[in-house]
Amino acid sequence: MHDVPFWLWAVFVVIVVASLAVDLFAHRTAHAIGFREATAWSVAWISLAILFGGVVFLVVGTDAGVEYTTAWLLEKSLSVDNLFVFALIFSYFQVPRAYQHRVLFLGVLGALVFRGLFLAAGVAVVSRFTAVLYVFAAVLFWSTYKILKGEDESFDPGKSVAVRLLRKVIPVRDEYAGPHFFVKEAGKRVATPLLAVVAAIEAADLVFAVDSVPAVLAVSSDVFIVYTSNAFAILGLRALYFMLAGLLDRFHYLSVGLAVILGFIGVKLVLQATHETVTTAVPEIPSLVSLAVIVVVLAVSMTVSVLRPPAEQDKTG
Repeated sequence: MHDVPFWLWAVFVVIVVASLAVDLFAHRTAHAIGFREATAWSVAWISLAILFGGVVFLVVGTDAGVEYTTAWLLEKSLSVDNLFVFALIFSYFQVPRAYQHRVLFLGVLGALVFRGLFLAAGVAVVSRFTAVLYVFAAVLFWSTYKILKGEDESFDPGKSVAVRLLRKVIPVRDEYAGPHFFVKEAGKRVATPLLAVVAAIEAADLVFAVDSVPAVLAVSSDVFIVYTSNAFAILGLRALYFMLAGLLDRFHYLSVGLAVILGFIGVKLVLQATHETVTTAVPEIPSLVSLAVIVVVLAVSMTVSVLRPPAEQDKTG
């Protein structure tokens, strides 16, 4: 565990709250987010995450800074899968582009809360039962297998538990009512499909947390590192989605890269667990090496995607 001063926690909270407030104010009027606007916001979120990482380097130390950077980049790369699911959910519910940012904003709020709970629980379990790292490694290996076998595209937004529970709790009308989540019909309050979309987004994030939480815990078991890196990765998801909307299919080898990263992190967990529970003679993979592997794998998978476009795109291009 790193010696993190309380004021740095306070600074982090202020940054997150202020960022959400600014983002909400900037998008107070529903409108379709264009590529230029999304790119500007993406640069802002990435810059903010990097600047905070610099503070971590200076205040907490080099090891903490490397762990933060590695965890943030790992979460950022794994979030690409979220983008594909966002696109699937929006297509399934036929969400107008003008309302998509509003949905994702609430999805981010929910993700910040639920990821915080999961990560805190994960850190607590790992600190008491180190052998659970083997279980986490197995989860990552299984995820790697599913991605490589093409079995990772089975998410059905309409059948998610969250959406089904919502429909049991409150009636959901078929038509949208502008940016509203609730309307009154015949004196009764009913939900619009927009609320069902939020429920589907939250359900998807819970599914992805199954991979994300074990992966980031392989980088660090420090609550400050794992949560701040997750938070900054999550904050930039909305802008990243709108920036890459329509371009996701071009990076068709990225899923292979993500599978390689998850498999590598799984191996790192096995070595770490064996080092701590069996014998210290078993080496651990340093965070700096993990950072290098993640950067190289992402760069290679994206470069190959550009150099070798999908067959259909190659024929039409």
